[in-house]
Amino acid sequence: MFKRILRFVIIILVLAVLVIVVGGIVGFNFLRDNGIKQYFATMKPPAATVSTTIVKPSNWTPGIEAIGTVRAVRGVDLTVETAGIVKEIPFHANEKVAANAVLLQLDDAVERADLAAQKAQAALDQTSLTRALELTKRGVGSDSTLDTARAAASASASQVNRLQAVLDQKQLTAPFAGTVGIPKIDLGQYLAPGTAVVTLQDLDTMRVDFTVPEQQLPLLKIGQTVRLGLSGGDMPFAGAIRGIDPKIDPSSRLVNIRAEVANPEGKLTPGQFVQVRVELPQEQNVLALPQTALTTSLYGDYIFVVHPAKPAEAQPTNETKPAAAAATDKPADAKPAADAKPAEAAKPAADAAKPADKTAADQAKPAAGEQPALVLSQVFVKPGRRNEGMVEIVEGLKAGDEVVTAGQNRLFNGMSVNVDNTIDPTKSANKQADQQ
Repeated sequence: MFKRILRFVIIILVLAVLVIVVGGIVGFNFLRDNGIKQYFATMKPPAATVSTTIVKPSNWTPGIEAIGTVRAVRGVDLTVETAGIVKEIPFHANEKVAANAVLLQLDDAVERADLAAQKAQAALDQTSLTRALELTKRGVGSDSTLDTARAAASASASQVNRLQAVLDQKQLTAPFAGTVGIPKIDLGQYLAPGTAVVTLQDLDTMRVDFTVPEQQLPLLKIGQTVRLGLSGGDMPFAGAIRGIDPKIDPSSRLVNIRAEVANPEGKLTPGQFVQVRVELPQEQNVLALPQTALTTSLYGDYIFVVHPAKPAEAQPTNETKPAAAAATDKPADAKPAADAKPAEAAKPAADAAKPADKTAADQAKPAAGEQPALVLSQVFVKPGRRNEGMVEIVEGLKAGDEVVTAGQNRLFNGMSVNVDNTIDPTKSANKQADQQ
């Protein structure tokens, strides 16, 4: 009996110890999880560092952007008109030549001999014509003899001109002044009619052909300014529209436009790909931002606006009770005012009415010389046109707003931020280093 009671007591003690241990573990885990939740619920993320800009109305130069191909105003691939063997190539690659300069000489020995023989025959026929005219004046020559001599002289002169033209075809000359390319033939090579010899390009003035949609055709006119560049960010070349095709391509609905650009330094090359921008009349009071400030998502385009944080609303407490009110709560055994020191009695009564402590709202205000806390507001906007790294904001923004231009990674609505504008994201690092 005693052993059964002892065994029962041991079992109860073991169960009690287990309950205490398990309850302690469960309680510890509950308190730990609850503490972690409260910690993360009350923890504020650190303020992010961003760059900002103040929105101001500015002048906006709209434009029409396109892709064009550069060609020389005067450019041609020269070919030979007649067959022959190359005798001389009196030019070098990339040489500037004058108009009518000889670029190629074919073997013309046979043509020169034929021309010399024909000139001799023409001289003989001219002599016969002169004699026939003299005899006719004397009345001893017939009219038929004179007509025959005149026809023979005219035919001989025409033959001389023909052979001279054939001889000239043995030479290839420059039709205009320009720069020649690499020769495509060699000395001693036999050339057939139509064989390409060299390209000749006048690089002083270039022609740019591009297309624009038919909806933008009413915005274009002859003489409008056109800017060109190898990339959209840098367009150092300026020209003007010289031609607008009056016909719209029905298959693509595009209009062909031609512009001319001066190329004194020869930086533009025929056949080159360029970015084209037709500048339209300038507009005033347009709200524009750097394109880095605009974020595009599935829900729309938005920006982050920086503004001071609103101070917490103050709740009066017993500690903020004015001293004058606290004076009415004095105990009955308080000393009379007459027992006060003379210096204290001399203080104005208004000083007694000042609050003993600041309210919570006053405590939330920044001290003198400190910057107020800044937070973000996510604002959805409607973007418009784009130009030179700037984007027009049509709706959702007003002048004077401070907008984040860089550092938008992991930002969210209501987040605290610090502003650092030492780096301008709209300028390259090299330009900013030069300014510093």
